[in-house]
Amino acid sequence: MASRPEADAAELPGPSSRLPRLPAAQARQKRALSAGPPAGPPQQKRSRTGLGPGGARAAPKAPLRTGGPAAAGKNDDRRKAASVPAAPQAGSATSTAGAKGPSKRPPWDLRGQIRDLQEALEQGRERLQLLEREKQEQSQHLEQLQRELGQRKSQESSLCSRVSSLEEELSQVREKLEQSQKKAKSLEAEEERLKAQEEQRRQERDEARDRAQALLQQLENAQAQLQELQAQLQELQALRELEESQRILLAQREQHIHLLEMERRRLHNDILELRGNIRVFCRVRPLLPEERERQRGLPHLHFPPQDTRSLVLTRPDDSQLGRERRAELRYDFTFDRVFPPAASQEEIFQEIQLLVQSALDGYPVCIFAYGQTGSGKTFTMEGPAPAGAPASRGMIPRAVRHLFRGARDLAAKGWQYGFSASFLEIYNENLRDLLLAPGQRGSELEIRRLAPGSDELHVPNLTWVPVESEEQVLQLLQRAGSQRSVARTALNERSSRSHSVFQLRIQGLHAARDLRCSSSLTLVDLAGSERLEKSGSVGTRLRETQSINSSLSALGLVISALCNKEQHIPYRNSKLTFLLQNCLGGHAKVLMIVTISPVEENFGESLNSLRFASKGVFGVNFGCFWGCFWGYF
Repeated sequence: MASRPEADAAELPGPSSRLPRLPAAQARQKRALSAGPPAGPPQQKRSRTGLGPGGARAAPKAPLRTGGPAAAGKNDDRRKAASVPAAPQAGSATSTAGAKGPSKRPPWDLRGQIRDLQEALEQGRERLQLLEREKQEQSQHLEQLQRELGQRKSQESSLCSRVSSLEEELSQVREKLEQSQKKAKSLEAEEERLKAQEEQRRQERDEARDRAQALLQQLENAQAQLQELQAQLQELQALRELEESQRILLAQREQHIHLLEMERRRLHNDILELRGNIRVFCRVRPLLPEERERQRGLPHLHFPPQDTRSLVLTRPDDSQLGRERRAELRYDFTFDRVFPPAASQEEIFQEIQLLVQSALDGYPVCIFAYGQTGSGKTFTMEGPAPAGAPASRGMIPRAVRHLFRGARDLAAKGWQYGFSASFLEIYNENLRDLLLAPGQRGSELEIRRLAPGSDELHVPNLTWVPVESEEQVLQLLQRAGSQRSVARTALNERSSRSHSVFQLRIQGLHAARDLRCSSSLTLVDLAGSERLEKSGSVGTRLRETQSINSSLSALGLVISALCNKEQHIPYRNSKLTFLLQNCLGGHAKVLMIVTISPVEENFGESLNSLRFASKGVFGVNFGCFWGCFWGYF
């Protein structure tokens, strides 16, 4: 029996078998010290049930203590550790079986039994120490696992902010780790069952290794995803840099477009100034159906071929004076453009649309229609009444449509435009608002300055209507036409007895560059010029005719003074010129469309209209134009 504990101690499984053994001398010395007094007489061997001879329960044997209380506590710890059965190993059964029999002591040899028990106790202590060391190694391994687990948690927490898809898996891992911690605590509390559960612990350790490998794999995957995210971030940064470069390029292109637009406006204005800020067109209206019955053709009007700027009037010479008689009298006139009776409204507007564009560029533009009554001024400016086909629309709706289209095109360049329109008439030197509601009586209109010392003029209490389309302007024309002053004369059944003035106020804003421009487009349908002996006007019609002729004469003086660059411009000679002061001087663009009747009996009136336009306006302006033209080059 003395050799069995030694065999068991020599064949302990696990990492304790690798520990160095105590020397034999020290072992014998310890056994000698631990031996008690000599054995007494042999005692009856106690049975397994704890009953003595005769069936009586034997008194419990006092535990053997070799040291003080500290040794007793250590022995208790060792006894607890030794009470945990070790896992069986191969060959242990054989060695144990071989140690039985020969070393068995007789029952009376209590001293030998005690020595054997002490040796077994010493071997148990050694085994207990081995188990303690194994426990420490297990604890250290567990702490190492816990530290690794903490590191994994810190790594997982750092990845949670970047990879949201791993949060659910990490929470599951944390739960498993908590379960493992609980299991570890339960294993520490139940050290007595450590040997029996060692295989299970090994399995759990393998599972933990597998989980660690899985976590490492997940970490590698997370790092790979992180690298992908970093690559995507770099691509995003590159895209942002590209976007910034594109934005800079776009700003440069916008600046270039803006400079080109400003250069276009300057060149456009230079071209118009070379052509002349004051220009004159002449239009001959076609014969009406009732006039074709009385007159065949246009024998007194001649349009030289290949020359769109000349007009020739001829008539027989019926003079009875002593001078030499000629077959016919010839009158040659040259203007910026002459339109024969076949010319359409579209052809006329094609010639003036550059002038209308100047209004959008910020220059005041004024277009007059001048001529005798019944020569087609109102038709040229407004079109037929009521409004007919789009091809017959006049200069006012066409000009407004061109401005609206130009404003939409400039919106892509950052410009925003607003338009408002007014319509008034000057009747016997009085201003009347034509946009009032029917039956509404407006207050008296006067021309005032915007501020003391300012050259800008305005008409307080005048109706201004915001417009955004050509249809709105046509409605305003119809409303104004129904309230305009007209009357029947000997020359025209529906003669305009006042000057109608349509004004379109233009406000432009470029918010990105803080640029503003304001201008106006003024289209004036002048009242028809008349000769008193032919119109037969008396009373009210006579006063109307005198007022019309007086204001037309004042207009001719103002335009002549502007062309001659005189110091004093007589704007205040009439309400018409005073109202149009802002539209005539400075950098304003002025166009007069002289309309004449093709009827031969109106030859004298046509001749006077052409002379007025040629001498009062075009003659001076033509010389100014060629002087500027050659000076420019």
